[in-house]
Amino acid sequence: MIRCVGAIVHDAAGRLLLIRRGHAPGAGLWSLPGGRVEPGESDGDAVARELLEETGLAVRPGSLVGRVERPAPSGVYEIFDYAGSVVGGVLVPGDDASGAAWVGRAEFEELAARGELVAELADTLRAWDALPKDR
Repeated sequence: MIRCVGAIVHDAAGRLLLIRRGHAPGAGLWSLPGGRVEPGESDGDAVARELLEETGLAVRPGSLVGRVERPAPSGVYEIFDYAGSVVGGVLVPGDDASGAAWVGRAEFEELAARGELVAELADTLRAWDALPKDR
């Protein structure tokens, strides 16, 4: 098992923060920002670091929203997704993200319909009641 974290971050308008993956797995697809937990690092520290690296945003990690497992080239990614809130920074893609955006509900559904989201993201967020909340 490869421990990873992700963040579910909504802005004041209810839009969801997504990144476009720059590398495998899922290169070119939109996903929640996040990544591997480094040895000795807490989940909260990993969330804050990954969000800053991938989006340029300083994020305060909140409570655990859910956990998923996804296949990895050499094992299984065990991903713990946390709520988060932005406390600073400017949105700009970085690290292994080729894009970063605040996505509203209609745009999210369009990305899902076109197959531009990582596998199972839409269903997982729907089950967790974590989709974009704007209307």
